[in-house]
Amino acid sequence: MNWSNEKLKNMTQEEYEEVTRLEKKMLDSLAEALKDGDPASDTAQRAADLHKQWLTYYWKEYSKEAHAGLAQMYVDDERFKAYYDKQQPGTAEFLRDAVYIYTGQKK
Repeated sequence: MNWSNEKLKNMTQEEYEEVTRLEKKMLDSLAEALKDGDPASDTAQRAADLHKQWLTYYWKEYSKEAHAGLAQMYVDDERFKAYYDKQQPGTAEFLRDAVYIYTGQKK
């Protein structure tokens, strides 16, 4: 994974606030999109794009393959699955499917 610990250590208060705002906006969009149940919907794709924006605060470089792989890990790793599914079961899978569509990656 292209995770940058230096980026975390050197994050300004403004960057921290922005990344926190992005995460909340992404989770809100994801919850809204989940109601419709279509990972290809505009709302779901907006959530996938916000997720990408959030990732770029932590990753040195972005790739569609890594983004899709991370989304799959959210389903495979019970800790991440519990985080995303805490409000609504199935959210981790829905996010994964939306990210797959967003990135053009296959399951």
